[in-house]
Amino acid sequence: MEETGGASAYGASLAGGGFDFHKFIRQPQTIVRFLSWLFSIVVFGCITAEGYVNSLHSSEAKCIFNQNDSACQYASSIGVIAFLACAVFLLLDAYLPLMSNAQDRKYAVMADLGFSGAWTFLWFVCFCLLASQWGRTHDISGIPEDAARATVAFSFFSIATWGILGYFAYIRYRRGVDDVAVPTYEEPKMDHSPYPPTYAPTSYTPTAYNPTPYAPTTYSTYPTSGPDVYQQPPFTTSGDTKEDLGYQPPNY
Repeated sequence: MEETGGASAYGASLAGGGFDFHKFIRQPQTIVRFLSWLFSIVVFGCITAEGYVNSLHSSEAKCIFNQNDSACQYASSIGVIAFLACAVFLLLDAYLPLMSNAQDRKYAVMADLGFSGAWTFLWFVCFCLLASQWGRTHDISGIPEDAARATVAFSFFSIATWGILGYFAYIRYRRGVDDVAVPTYEEPKMDHSPYPPTYAPTSYTPTAYNPTPYAPTTYSTYPTSGPDVYQQPPFTTSGDTKEDLGYQPPNY
């Protein structure tokens, strides 16, 4: 079932949705699958009911397609398996919107795609085999021709219906891959390159060293606020002073 709003994957919302029966039966995929189911019933039903007849000269039942039992067995087997597969995939299509896991949906769609492609080829082989054997059948006395022609015709119709189912499955697979694809990081493009495209080194020309004469800087004297007056230390002893004053060098 296709969902138009919100994030979706392989035909349904990622969060899981409800089942709408009226919408489900109107889907083209459901209609074509139901037709494939009916065609398979016709093929194996005709062969099972009227595919084997007794000849006039033998009591053993033989296949109506040129008395080739392998042709009848092959067509009957393909029809029975197609009948069962259609029933399974119809249930799977109904259950697909209820799946919340995108990986499970991917496996379901891939199984549908692979089986539809394989059964398209097998129905083609069945049609070619039955048409060839029916063209070689010359004695048609006692053979139900309508059943033989119906088997060949509905084998051909099954080729178309299973091919359409394969196409629908492929569309769902491609759409699902696009819906759940994780965007990759792309480094932003710069308007300009930080480096020049080509680097061409310039030629080096040595120059003579010419030192400049050094002129010493002169500093002005620190200004004083007053005259430089020496002050006597406050702590002096009176005894030492007297001795100095009373000492007289001797006269010789």
